[in-house]
Amino acid sequence: MADTPVRDDDIRRHLVHLEVERRLAPRTLAMYGEAFERLREFTDTHPVALREVQVHHARRWAAQMHSRGLASRSIAIVLSAWRGLYRWLGRDGLVPLNPVDGVRAPKVGKPLPKALPVDQAMALADHHPEAGNPLLDARDHCIIELLYGCGLRVGELIGLDVGASAKAAGWIDASDTTAHVLGKGSKRRSVPVGASALKALQGWLAVREQLADPGEPALFVSNRGTRLTPSQLRSRLKQRAIQAGVPTHVHPHMLRHSFASHLLQSSGDLRAVQELLGHANITTTQVYTRLDFGHLSKVYDAAHPRAKRK
Repeated sequence: MADTPVRDDDIRRHLVHLEVERRLAPRTLAMYGEAFERLREFTDTHPVALREVQVHHARRWAAQMHSRGLASRSIAIVLSAWRGLYRWLGRDGLVPLNPVDGVRAPKVGKPLPKALPVDQAMALADHHPEAGNPLLDARDHCIIELLYGCGLRVGELIGLDVGASAKAAGWIDASDTTAHVLGKGSKRRSVPVGASALKALQGWLAVREQLADPGEPALFVSNRGTRLTPSQLRSRLKQRAIQAGVPTHVHPHMLRHSFASHLLQSSGDLRAVQELLGHANITTTQVYTRLDFGHLSKVYDAAHPRAKRK
């Protein structure tokens, strides 16, 4: 069993139980040992006996860990270890209740989606490698224009076929400059296709037959002639971003985030962005207002005389 400075007999016996009967891994045992050491420190400081800890103690200690800067995920692990200890003690009738039941770690804030700055998104869309396969270049250029220009998901893009049909998951109608896609929950939506994306589409369609297998309906195909897969798309986009000098890892969904963020910055129309992204709930789209606020904050800090700091 992993060494631990915890001296409490109940905790020592519980760690033996976790190692011998539960057969937890050494790393997990070490994490539990650290969690129980925190518990011992709290009970020594309060002071309160281990078997006399109450719910208000556990809540207070969780708040203290949070105020000390411990991450929510780490607090959740600590509380889980404590909860298991008191559940184990309760089975032997050593405690009347589990003081950690109902005590939860602070909620983890959802990270903001990462979007490219406008100049980097434009550099990626405009990039054409000097060397390489011109067929793949035409295909990849079209893919980037559609991801960034229409905000498509990966599945929506690779599901596009050449022309509309009863079996097509999606298609692009160049005559009315619209992409018809099958989104999450098998919900169809239509999004406008801009001039740059249409031009790139025409360039790709002009050479697509040289790469696609006969009878292959997919709009975007691999160099084997069959429908492009998500992993192939991600790999090509990553390579293209490196070639374009974009100083960050670029994945397809980042271009969707960039589409939404840049559109919202320009228009301020949250409801329109929701429709274009195909979000069922506007609260999903509202995350981009946080991105937009971050952009405005940077502008304020850089330009407003009252924002300048010595």
